[in-house]
This record gives sequence, structure tokens and C-alpha cells, in this order.
Amino acid sequence: MDEEEQIRACYYTLFQAWGPQHWWPARTRFEVIVGAYLTQNTSWTNVERALRRLRSAGLLNLRAMREVSLTKLESQIRSAGYFRQKAQRLKTFVAFLDAHYGGSLTRMFAQPTAKLRQELLGLNGVGPETADSILLYAGQHPIFVVDAYTRRLLARHDILPENAPYEVIRKLCERALARVAAPDSLPPLKIGKQQVLFSHRPSPMSLAKRSPVAQAYNDMHGLIVQIGKHYCLKSRPRCEQCPLQRFLPA
Repeated sequence: MDEEEQIRACYYTLFQAWGPQHWWPARTRFEVIVGAYLTQNTSWTNVERALRRLRSAGLLNLRAMREVSLTKLESQIRSAGYFRQKAQRLKTFVAFLDAHYGGSLTRMFAQPTAKLRQELLGLNGVGPETADSILLYAGQHPIFVVDAYTRRLLARHDILPENAPYEVIRKLCERALARVAAPDSLPPLKIGKQQVLFSHRPSPMSLAKRSPVAQAYNDMHGLIVQIGKHYCLKSRPRCEQCPLQRFLPA
């Protein structure tokens, strides 16, 4: 198999084993955006703690985020780490949205993917992974999100080196997954005693309407996260129990 075929085989195998992962867990588009900023350099558990505090304080909406003081915002997101930087970056995003799109996420996400991606990348603290997370999970744009788990998986399967450029990885995954068949039309995979995993229960944003291609990108990223958390560990990987074991190089 070539690289694209290997990625598609991984996708089919994982989807048949575990099904949709219902990522991103959020009630609104703005909550996804806030989470994309907060998850930088920290665990999702810490992000969830910060999101709960923001929700309890009534700050998970644009108007409140615009009006809250920087000091109060910092205190609410402290559990996510780098809270001063992240608070300022959230304020910067809201200012950008107000200046360019009249404070409307609908107007912003109506822009062409490439144009909006460049604008997001121009904001302080927004790298490719954050920009693509916002585009895919908040805006339903068809773009693949590359994270550390993706790099590790592709490297261990001899598809791409772990230090390959972000754009090389993203474009390869997009080419591969743009051609997948509907995975729910396939029979369930017999995986023996392996645990059936799912990331989150369905949420308004995980069930949002999106194109089949965007759905494939969404599902694959969630499945890769599960592989990285439970099998393809940074140290002491559990290859023998992994659903993708048969695809490993000899």
C-alpha cells in the first residue's frame, strides 16, 4: 500500500472498531474556539475545568468575553495553564472578530477556507493546529488537524517522519481521507476483547451539519487521539493490543 492507502486503511479499521468519537464536545461555536485556545500546551482535562468555570461565570459568549476584565478572565482559566497569555489571546480574537466581521461568527466562517486560515494564522498565539481546529470544529471547514498523536502514528507506521512539516502531513491526510467511503456502510470489525472507545458523548457541536469530507477529517482526528492516549503511547506503546498492529512495518 502507498501512504494514502495506509491512512485510509487505518481510518476504516478504527472507525469500524470504535465508531464516531463526537469531537469537538461543545455547545456553541464560540465554546469550540475558546477550547482551541485553552488546549494549547495542556491536557483536555484542564481545559474542561476552565470551560466549566467560564460557563458558570456566564463568560462563554462573545459579549461577555468582550466585556470581562483581563484580570477576571485570567482567574477563570487558570487551570488551563499559561492563563495570562491565553486570556490576552482570547481578547485578541474577539477584537479581530469585531474589527473584521462585525462580531459575527457566521460572517467569519462564510469566508473561503484559505483566506480565513491566513487571517487566523496572523493572530497572536494562533499556529496551524489551533487555526485548523477552529476551522474544522467550529466552522465545519474541510481541513485536517495535525497534532502530536498524528505525527507519532504516521512515524511508527513508516508513513512520514515525525518531524515532517505540518503542511506535508495535513495535505497527505486530506488527500487520503477525501476519498474514503462512508464508514458506517461497512460491517463492524471483529476486535476480540479490545475495549470499544469513544471520546465524548454527542454534543450540539459534534452533531453539527458538515460535508462528508469534513466529517471524515473530524472522525479521523478523534480516532487518532484515542490511539495516542490508549495504545500508541510516547513510551512503552501497546502495539500488541492496538487495532492497527497488523499495519505496522515488519
